Amino acid sequence: MVTRRGFIDGASAAGGAALFGVPSSALAAKAEERTGTDTEVKARDAIREVNAGMRAHYAALKSAMIRRLSPVIVVQNDATGGTFTLVHGGNPQQSVRPVPELFELAKSISHVPQGIFSILAAYLSHRVPNLPNACRIDPHDLDLVAFAGPRSAGWTGPLQSYAATLTTARRQLGKANLPHQLEVSCGKILDEALQFIRDCVSSGTFDMASLQEFSAKTYPSIRTNMTYAAAAQISGVEGLMRTWRGLIGEKAWEDLYTVVLSIWTTSELNQASIIIRRCMNPAKVATHLIDLPTAEVPRDPVFVALDNLARIVQDNVSAEMVLSTDPVIADAFKGKEDLLSVEILDQLGAETGASTPAAPWAASACPVGK
Repeated sequence: MVTRRGFIDGASAAGGAALFGVPSSALAAKAEERTGTDTEVKARDAIREVNAGMRAHYAALKSAMIRRLSPVIVVQNDATGGTFTLVHGGNPQQSVRPVPELFELAKSISHVPQGIFSILAAYLSHRVPNLPNACRIDPHDLDLVAFAGPRSAGWTGPLQSYAATLTTARRQLGKANLPHQLEVSCGKILDEALQFIRDCVSSGTFDMASLQEFSAKTYPSIRTNMTYAAAAQISGVEGLMRTWRGLIGEKAWEDLYTVVLSIWTTSELNQASIIIRRCMNPAKVATHLIDLPTAEVPRDPVFVALDNLARIVQDNVSAEMVLSTDPVIADAFKGKEDLLSVEILDQLGAETGASTPAAPWAASACPVGK
């Protein structure tokens, strides 16, 4: 193992100076300083090797576990309602997109106000105006989003380009063979959006109030679209669950794990999770339905899901074997809590004289510069 000391000692004075940006004389002095700590450094490295050995064996167990996980459904949320993969007998089946196309189409038009906001947001005023929901807008967040400010006209071109996209969709809407009520609601959203864009371009200006007024006009139609999208997703997902349940049999279905991958903003009350939990074994759904937030869409969602699930499964057993004398800590190890969370909460509570930690913004809780 290459230690920090070994790395520094192995570099020449000139090389060290170039690497760390400090004079070679300072490096030489530092090396001299540490000569007497050789024994301590080796001892600490030996301690670290204990954990390195544990992690190597842990990884080997997890790797073997991945090949044994079954049955598992992996859900990768996407714009079409989700890609679903069944892993049975250790082998992934063909991935399926079970949600009818109506889901994607209804949501696509519902996203029009968000598209306009995304173009205009950088050019908003930095100040929160006197609006009915002004108290719900964080001024610092607004300042971060409105980085260009209202004096710039950089929004005009992108907004007109988006208007051309909306115009094409509006002209083609009647040919999409949508349910009548959905076609009407989509038409209203597109019409309101195009009128708002015309007004903005004509006047050369917009503000938060006008943007909110436009969005409010589209909201009843968006709610209609949401009704159609939700119905499409429920029918598609429940239909697939019935098919796969029949395929693997009742006995295997009782032990089904489901891992739903999603971005953080949709990881709670996730639409796929809500539907799937109704189809799983009620006695195990609390532990076998796993919502896994990801920073971004993974390249291999099935591997990411199985890799995390293998860790969860082996930790479930490990907690009861290794931490059997302390059920609270065992539960922390098995769940989402960090293993030290209970101890840290206890110590912070004792330190502040409260049963719960002090607010993080309290000056006494986190002294600056210490």
